[in-house]
Amino acid sequence: MHDGVAAYALGVLDEEEHEAFERHLDDCEQCQAELIEFTELPDRLDELKNDPSSTSGDDPPMSMSR
Repeated sequence: MHDGVAAYALGVLDEEEHEAFERHLDDCEQCQAELIEFTELPDRLDELKNDPSSTSGDDPPMSMSR
């Protein structure tokens, strides 16, 4: 993944970087495709989270506490 795709999608670029990446995005089909994938990721994760068939049930849930 091009580093700028994630930064652009997350909105962490400053104004100059944002504008430069948008100009790059106009001509870069790879970054256009990666941006689409990146922006669809939250929906895909939600689908997996809500799909009981997406887990085998063999592994216990991971705990964040230690």
